[in-house]
Amino acid sequence: MSTLQISLAILGGVLLALIVAYNAWTARRNAPKRAQPAEDEPPRDPGHNLTERHEPALDLSQGGQRLEPVGPQTMPPAQAQEHADHAQPAARTEPALDGSAAAAEADSMGEAAHATEPAFAVPQAPAVPFERRPSLDSLIDAIAPIQPEHVIPGEGALQVQPTTRRAGSKPFRIEGLNQASRQWEPLQAGSRYTAFQAGVQLANRVGALNEIEFSEFVAKVQVFSDAVNASVDLPDMLQEVARARELDQFASEHDAQLTFMLRARQAAWSPGYVMQNAARLGFVPLSMPGRMALPSAAGGQPLLVLTYDAQAAMADDLDQSAIRELLLSLDVPQVHRSEQPFARLREAADGLCGAMDGVLCDQNGQALPVSVVEPIAADLEHLYDQLDSRELSAGSMLARRLFS
Repeated sequence: MSTLQISLAILGGVLLALIVAYNAWTARRNAPKRAQPAEDEPPRDPGHNLTERHEPALDLSQGGQRLEPVGPQTMPPAQAQEHADHAQPAARTEPALDGSAAAAEADSMGEAAHATEPAFAVPQAPAVPFERRPSLDSLIDAIAPIQPEHVIPGEGALQVQPTTRRAGSKPFRIEGLNQASRQWEPLQAGSRYTAFQAGVQLANRVGALNEIEFSEFVAKVQVFSDAVNASVDLPDMLQEVARARELDQFASEHDAQLTFMLRARQAAWSPGYVMQNAARLGFVPLSMPGRMALPSAAGGQPLLVLTYDAQAAMADDLDQSAIRELLLSLDVPQVHRSEQPFARLREAADGLCGAMDGVLCDQNGQALPVSVVEPIAADLEHLYDQLDSRELSAGSMLARRLFS
């Protein structure tokens, strides 16, 4: 081969290697980001058996030979006696501590324990006032009192109550006045009831109670009343339907559900990568694939909900599933204002954007500048005040039922 041919072959080989390296770099760059192993987990040898027992260390003073355990049973009689004599003083007991000494020791142990605690303090969730209200309320329910002729046991009431808990699209329920506690409660076995009340919700996010749903409610109440031999005082249909429409109008004007979109700037995310970064902010997985929630201090409805592609979450190889966007949602009427839900939403969005190299957008994928996001907080405070004035405070039991 001539020098020119050799040079061209070498140049072709170098060019081919550069092309292969560039393709590998591009594929690595565009591959979905994967979850990282825990930092505090030491690297594990793949061939290491967890059930393997470690041998005792060798004593270099004995020439590297393994020392077998030595005891009186393996010693000659003379050595065994000498061994017992030497071991006798070692088996001494600690002196008992009196009260002051014990307190001092406890203080020292407490200081040692505090010394091992992390330097930062985990913030406590804000306290949410707990309200004791019956499940039925005339503010959002049409209620029909039911008066039986005698005390009804809970077992009998449960047998004759309607099998469905809805009238159309509205929740329906029957409560009993407990003879012992004199409190309204859901029907349960073992209790005795002196009175009942049936109620149907006037409105929810589906709409207002209509005439057909009210008629279904009346039919259910009448069947139950006849079964327990009771008289019932049914509310006026036209009046309750009018109340339902007015309540639905108010709820429609004061309902708010905020949703932010987080989009990947460059490389996509794998489901494991999303879950790992969300878990660091307190999110926990839900039963539905592709959904996580930030728990609320009051329980019940979560404070925030994170959703991403459910198909990617159910893929066989989660490391190869690509996610380029996810949604952060806040159901405003469902969360108490004392938990500062919008601030928590901003904090979670900023934390995820910073950790995952994302950008904050609206539901259409348009980037949201700070000048657009900041005024939302003032609007929410005004919304909270209006809900409070109607005794439908955000996060309360009535608000959760109405905005559901």
